[in-house]
Order: sequence, then structure tokens, then C-alpha cells
Amino acid sequence: MNQIYGILNTILPFGWLEYDFMKNALLAVLLITPVFGILGTIIVNNRMAFFSDALGHGAFTGIAIGSVIGLVRPAWSAVIFSIGFSVLITIIKNRTKTSTDTVIGVFSSAAIAVGLVLVTSGGYSYNSYLVGDLLSIAPAEIGALFLLAVLIILLWLVFYNKVLMVSVNISLAKSRGINTLAVELAFTAIIAVAVTIVIQWVGLLIVNSLLVLPAAAARNVSNNARQYNASAIMISVFSGVLGLVLSYYMDTATGATIVIISAVIYFITLAMRKRFA
Repeated sequence: MNQIYGILNTILPFGWLEYDFMKNALLAVLLITPVFGILGTIIVNNRMAFFSDALGHGAFTGIAIGSVIGLVRPAWSAVIFSIGFSVLITIIKNRTKTSTDTVIGVFSSAAIAVGLVLVTSGGYSYNSYLVGDLLSIAPAEIGALFLLAVLIILLWLVFYNKVLMVSVNISLAKSRGINTLAVELAFTAIIAVAVTIVIQWVGLLIVNSLLVLPAAAARNVSNNARQYNASAIMISVFSGVLGLVLSYYMDTATGATIVIISAVIYFITLAMRKRFA
């Protein structure tokens, strides 16, 4: 990590990067935001804006279960629970006539209620998972984030066309021989893992916003899929870095500051779309 710190000091000679915890936070932002930009485009395309929010609630329940059974790192139980949670939502959504919003709403409400019952009955502290603390990320955790980012980007490059076809026209995808349920299950499981791992640093309350806002803003100013993906990544990274810097100088919550930047960009792009439509 010392070599990476040295590179950051050379190319970014700013006062806010003087401290190692800020360098760690910057590296985390540069790993999280591109991945969230990519996943966000697919979420918005599939009109599943509330799905990642439900996954956050599922992750919270998984953390509560891990705490109750005495796991040293309850994040592992959260990952397992969230994957099962996402798979169950996807299967029920595809095999019943119930609307997607209703299925997600039912599971989300039940998950957060179960999680709250577990943590309050056991006297466990859960505030850190609600708000998150990006500045507390450790070098070893950055390594895990790097591996996660590489894995998700590789899967996206390999399966993007299939995921895009399923999201645009599921009937056409089925006619082309694509196993649409398998694609949806894989996609939702990937989102579940990403959301669950990141939630401890950005917080349950805003993780959905970090996924949706950059993609929604990008959609306002994009004419094709390539522009859409590139714009979402750029907006996500820009919001992340600017939010990190502003939170340092303003002494505010990093995740919330990033979301505010993303929201401002969304409203700007929305105004641009209406003006030039």
C-alpha cells in the first residue's frame, strides 16, 4: 500500500490526501463508484430502482442474524442471506402474477422488520450499518473491494449483451434461446453481493441512491447504450470523488455528501433533457 500511497501523493498533491485514511477512502471510492455505475444502468433499465433498497434491508437482516449467532464478521451471513433473498424475490416475481413492486415491497418490509426485532432484542448496535463510515475502510478491505470490482467488471463484459436484451425485451431474449431466469438470477445475485459488501462503508440508508442516481442522470443525457454506460460511470466517479473531498472540508457524512452531489447532477441533466427535447 505504501507504493500506492506514494503514487497518489505524486499525482494528487493535495492537502486532503495527507492522511492515510483519506487515501484509503479515495481508493475505495475509485473502486466502488465505477461498479455501481455499471450495475445502476442495468437496475434502471429493468425498472428495479427499489430492488437494491430491498437488498439493503435483506443485508441488514443477515447482519442481525450473524450478530445473534455470534459471528465475528456478520457481513458473511449478510452476503449469504442477501443472495438467497435476491434469488427468492426473482423466482416469485417470475412465477406469479404479482407485480414486481409489490413483491419487492413485501420482502423489503419483512426483512427490515425481522432485522430490527433481532438487533433490538439482543441489544446489538446497528447504527454504523445504517449510516456507514467510508473513512474507516482498512487496506485489507480495499484489497477485497478490488477483487470484487474486477470480478463484476469481467462478468459485465462477458454477459452484458444478454442482460441488456433481457432488460429491453424479455420475449425477444427468450426467442433467441437465452435462459432469462438464469440471467436475472445471476444479475440479482451480483447486485446482492455488491450491495452487502459496500453497505458497511456507505450505509443502508443511501446505498440505493448511490446505485440509481448516477444511472438515472446518465439516462437523461444519453442517446445509446455506450453513452449511457460511459456517462453513468463518469457521473458516479465524479460524484464519489467530489463528495469525498467536500465531506472532508465540511466535516459531513461521506456517503450522504456523495448522494447529494449525484442528486444535483440528476436534476441538472433532467433540466437539460427537458430543454433540448
